[in-house]
Amino acid sequence: MSKAVIVWSLRIFLAAVFTFSAYSKLIVPGLIEIILVDQGFAASREAVAIYVRLLIGLELALGLLLLQPNYIKKIVVPASFYFLLGFTIYLVYTGFFLGEKDNCGCFGEILKLSPVESIIKNFILMIAAVVLERLIKEEKKVIWIPAAILVLSIAAMFLVSPVNVAKDFQFSHYTTFEGPGRVDLSSGNKLLAVFNTECNHCQASAKSLAELKRHSNFPEMYVLFFSEGVVSVDSFKTLTKSNFPYKIIRMRDFFSLIGQSPPRIYWLQNGKIKEKWDDNFEGNIKKAFSIR
Repeated sequence: MSKAVIVWSLRIFLAAVFTFSAYSKLIVPGLIEIILVDQGFAASREAVAIYVRLLIGLELALGLLLLQPNYIKKIVVPASFYFLLGFTIYLVYTGFFLGEKDNCGCFGEILKLSPVESIIKNFILMIAAVVLERLIKEEKKVIWIPAAILVLSIAAMFLVSPVNVAKDFQFSHYTTFEGPGRVDLSSGNKLLAVFNTECNHCQASAKSLAELKRHSNFPEMYVLFFSEGVVSVDSFKTLTKSNFPYKIIRMRDFFSLIGQSPPRIYWLQNGKIKEKWDDNFEGNIKKAFSIR
């Protein structure tokens, strides 16, 4: 294999990973915001939202810059290496000092990796960057082209995903559910059910919704459970043959979220309550999401 083939293979490999990583984060920037807030790196999602988009824009820029010839050896490849090194240090801290085991968010929700798995991935990428830096030759030194790519990449992030953190979002403190781990309820279409494990109506509703979930148009659904009796969450799931991601809530929260009696289902759309239903759940969901 010739040197040129190796060089271009490494450039395309690194460019593809950076670009895919930026794209996967851009789909759910809220997930990255939640992770950073949970880990104590920011006080609120509002405080970290701009930083997250700058980060994604820089990652996209590196992916594109690896495919152009200007300052490739002097700036682009070293910047790629140090970008990966910085993230690796962050992952070591979160994985080994904070004890994180959930999805680190490196590839959003498309490819869920733990901090340890992502550290291994970064080491492979850093080795590729080191080899590339030693083999590649500087081709051109026209500064305005890489500068334009950097500025346009960052600007594109704010245009495609403007900072629009949902204020006064009623469910903002529900960010972790059993099963998927961290979840951003304020983005996209999501259903949030409030169930009491002892409630017969809740059990019947969960059973019908579990069957309805088989349809491709059925949105992501999460459950807030109040459980203070002989029927545990596991027993509820067995009785209803349902397996929705869930979170246990307190009695006070439960009664503040239901209507006259449980259950209640909220349709959340980009941080706003689009609809809330206290009955005819199957019919309402079919109508809302064009399920036939």
